[in-house]
Amino acid sequence: MGFNEELLSLAKRVTSVKPNIMTEEATKMSMIVPFFQLLGYDVFNPLEFCPEYTADVGIKKGEKVDYAIIINDEPVILIECKSCTDSLDKHSSQLFRYFGTTSAKFGILTNGLIYKFYTDLDESNKMDLTPFLEINLENLKDSLIPSLKKFCKTEFDQDNILSVASELKYTSLMKDLLKSELDNPSDDFARFVLTATYEGVKTQKIIDSFKPIIKKSFNSFINELLNQKISSALNNENEKEKEAGETPALEPESNEPVSKIVTTEEELQGFFIVRGLLAGTIDINDITHRDTESYFGILYKNNNRKPICRLSLDGKRMQLLIPDENKNFERIYLDSLNDLYQYRERLIAVASRYLQ
Repeated sequence: MGFNEELLSLAKRVTSVKPNIMTEEATKMSMIVPFFQLLGYDVFNPLEFCPEYTADVGIKKGEKVDYAIIINDEPVILIECKSCTDSLDKHSSQLFRYFGTTSAKFGILTNGLIYKFYTDLDESNKMDLTPFLEINLENLKDSLIPSLKKFCKTEFDQDNILSVASELKYTSLMKDLLKSELDNPSDDFARFVLTATYEGVKTQKIIDSFKPIIKKSFNSFINELLNQKISSALNNENEKEKEAGETPALEPESNEPVSKIVTTEEELQGFFIVRGLLAGTIDINDITHRDTESYFGILYKNNNRKPICRLSLDGKRMQLLIPDENKNFERIYLDSLNDLYQYRERLIAVASRYLQ
């Protein structure tokens, strides 16, 4: 099993044991230690993975950080742990105090579910207030796994990590800013857009009236961009099949029944949109589709008893059918496949039921 698969397996295990973990010590043993064991560290060797590492702070002696990873007899990573029942929002100050008293260049704050990685990009030997990397095992993002892998014992290179930490930090901050602006455009952002698109005076009333239009425009642009990517991927698959010289299926004999089921490119495009909406909630490999004569079904683990939704795209109007807890389907009419993005939260709610 590769690193990605092992990480996903650990994430599922951590999520499953979470309801039974109530203390910091239980969180360490059941969730945090296995995480660093996965990264390749010998968690039973105090010369490499040292518990209760002394990090004296000023006149305070005997201050201890939960763990320190030691390389060449020097601490390189300090790890401060909290219970999985705790939020990490108010606990970075403790790690901040320890950071400047050792030669460690990285600090990790974790509750066994979320891992926040810090360094000293802004001021040498002074831990940044903002993490440059954040891993959430309950919502793993594929794009962040390569960055996490750099902290594996076999791949750990301090200079290499520091060289990309700045990019990771500011990429994350910029993504958060863009998400915030797309969800709720600020006056400054709206004014910036209107400067290039609206010739009139940008009064507050005008700015407020344009904010919903700006939000709709940007979301439509992103949806169209995603659809182009999906269509391109489908076209590439078709080209590969042609290049492979696959033999076309033989026409059925006249006395054999001809299947009326035809899976269209539009249905596959809808499938990929739904799969993209659910990425990070469930393993996208568990999201499958099954076509029928009356609808195109999207299922969890190819199980008809676990429908995520159904699509009906052959009639005069496109339809999305979402099941409730009793498997009763609500019919929703769509103007285009782009409308699927409006129902992300409802689809996540359906998929989440199958994880319980």
